[in-house]
Amino acid sequence: MIKILRRLLTVLPAILIQAVWLYVLFKWLAPWAVIINLALSVLSFLFVLYLITKQDESTYKILWLLVILTFPLPGALLYLLFGNKRTTKPLRKRLGKTLPLPAENSDSEEIYSEISKDNKRLAQSFRWTESKTGFKPCVNRGAKYYSLGDEMLPDMLEELKKAEKFIFVEYFIIENGLMWDSITEILAEKAVAGVDVRVMYDDLGSISTYSAKDAESLRKKGVRCMPFNPLVFVKGQLNCRDHRKMLIIDGKVAFSGGVNLADEYINHIEKHGHWKDIGFKMTGEGVMNYVRMFAEFWNAFAYERIPDSFLECPETSRDTDGYVLSYYDSPLRNDAVSNELYIDLLSQAQESAWFFTPYLMPGNALLDAFVRAAKRGVDVRIIMPGIPDKKLVYRMSRSFYSVLLDAGVKIYEYTPGFVHAKASIIDGKVGTIGTVNLDYRSLFLHFENNSLFYNASVLKSLEDDFIRTQEKCVERTKENVGQSFGKWLIDGVLRIFAPLC
Repeated sequence: MIKILRRLLTVLPAILIQAVWLYVLFKWLAPWAVIINLALSVLSFLFVLYLITKQDESTYKILWLLVILTFPLPGALLYLLFGNKRTTKPLRKRLGKTLPLPAENSDSEEIYSEISKDNKRLAQSFRWTESKTGFKPCVNRGAKYYSLGDEMLPDMLEELKKAEKFIFVEYFIIENGLMWDSITEILAEKAVAGVDVRVMYDDLGSISTYSAKDAESLRKKGVRCMPFNPLVFVKGQLNCRDHRKMLIIDGKVAFSGGVNLADEYINHIEKHGHWKDIGFKMTGEGVMNYVRMFAEFWNAFAYERIPDSFLECPETSRDTDGYVLSYYDSPLRNDAVSNELYIDLLSQAQESAWFFTPYLMPGNALLDAFVRAAKRGVDVRIIMPGIPDKKLVYRMSRSFYSVLLDAGVKIYEYTPGFVHAKASIIDGKVGTIGTVNLDYRSLFLHFENNSLFYNASVLKSLEDDFIRTQEKCVERTKENVGQSFGKWLIDGVLRIFAPLC
């Protein structure tokens, strides 16, 4: 409720300005109202032309066009405040000053060569991802898959107890309870023992679950703690949230995936039925990409920088289990990397393309990629929640079902409860596990992290888990989704406003 109220507050100033303007126009400027309205109409037309020619997701542009054409003054103001990337300049400036170099990897060209032998087109996708994010591919030395947060927590606690040098914690949601209390106990012990412990959380994501008082209590235990992009007042960068999730220990081990640090993620408490989430533990030099992701954010917003020695890759095993490229998405870049990557992978799919996602509100380009893959005979499947966490968002997600089902995409809903997993697997050989949902906020507005695996055993575990999960789902078909005129009308409206959710 607090989050909803905050979003409403961002709209109220613009509506108030429009109301004041109309009052002034009809009260004191009535003789010149026709001329003034004509001038505003010309300005609105020019503004619309600017939006049309701007390179941006078409769904997003349509939404703003409707808003500006309907309410010219508040619409333009809202766009300048929240819809334009120029409003993120303060974030861009701070992050740009502290950008650490990606992990040096002398084997990257050799990796591209090896991938090219099997799939030259896929090697190009890996190289493109590096060019856009600055993070290099690595030999995957080891990755353990977790089909539930319940399975992940014991290993997280075990690895935390082994920490000798540093512990980095970065999550969208932190909430007091069994999971976080268990972790906090070890963090405090390690801090006393001289381990450098740092915690970063998103201020909006944790607004109702983790307070400034909680953070101060953690600092008193010797743990450095910092909120990301604090909500001091309404500002243009409000939408740029840190949705990343990572736990990094000594540069040797990293945990990531969809699991936040709250009890529903380990099914200790029940919210929306059984909570289906996934994650992984990574070892080897691939961990250093996560170290640098964390370091970039921490050094940009905290007063105590991370020592350069922490950015040096420790010795790792020589085991080889495919390849991995871990990177993060940023709304500050011109390219929406994960969105483009998924479009690219779907275009390459020959046999299958399977996705886990809690929300399904793709832009037109990604939606078209799903449709095209299915129409050419690829086995495209999407697993969605059976019990939603947000009913309106769930209804918006379902508004995309018809077009996907018509193309041959198979959609399954997890009957035991809520699916929070975010993953993809293409042809059983390449896939992603991370924090990226298939919705506009995740693909275009949030900071996210993702790991792209190729020929790694973790993908076989993901594939097996997908099949097991599908057995607990109900398949949605054109018959049980239905399509009346009223539903078609509602779906059209919902899809227009999907970028706001």
